[in-house]
Amino acid sequence: MEITLLWHDYETWGVNPRSDRACQFAAIRTDTDLNIIDDPVMLYCRPTPDFLPNPESAMITGITPQQMVEKGVNEAEFFEVIHQQFSRPGTCGVGYNSLRFDDEVTRFGFYRNYFDPYAREWRNGNSRWDILDLVRMTHALRPEGINWWEREPGIPGFRLDQLTVANNISHEDAHDALADVEATIEMARLIRKHQPRLYDYYFELRHKRKAAQLLDLAKQEMVLHV
Repeated sequence: MEITLLWHDYETWGVNPRSDRACQFAAIRTDTDLNIIDDPVMLYCRPTPDFLPNPESAMITGITPQQMVEKGVNEAEFFEVIHQQFSRPGTCGVGYNSLRFDDEVTRFGFYRNYFDPYAREWRNGNSRWDILDLVRMTHALRPEGINWWEREPGIPGFRLDQLTVANNISHEDAHDALADVEATIEMARLIRKHQPRLYDYYFELRHKRKAAQLLDLAKQEMVLHV
């Protein structure tokens, strides 16, 4: 089965994926060599009548409820398209901080709109991955080749918009979902170029069984946990 990577990002009306709603979704599909193999997906979602968007989020993203009423589709249509993209066999859903945030937005959005919230993560050879943890792992174990941003002297920071500036990666419209996806792919390409073995090693760890093999209590082999 061919494995493809669905690089994706949401813009939302707040920071809590359990209660806040998505306003924009973007995705780009690549092969495992990070070559783009399909047209980008980008769509907007109208706010539901029972939800009040956070004004601060609108200021950060530049997306207003009025724009979404004009441009967006209803939430059921929005997540139907997303479900189709994630459910393609062999898809690995990947983003920047996606395990902790974007995947939760997807799960709760699927649940509200009567899609199985978990099947797309494992069925038909599917999986999920998070580049933020790869970036952190690279900084800790193989930092060479990457320009690292520090939020304070001696204290690294891993904000995507700052790392892209430090490494001369185009990211002119931060907090636009499609721009964030493109920047995430470029960051992954940079790490893969300079630390290919680490990149491939971490990619294999997206499977729980692979990670469990490293923590086999019966063998009691040494494991470096970062």
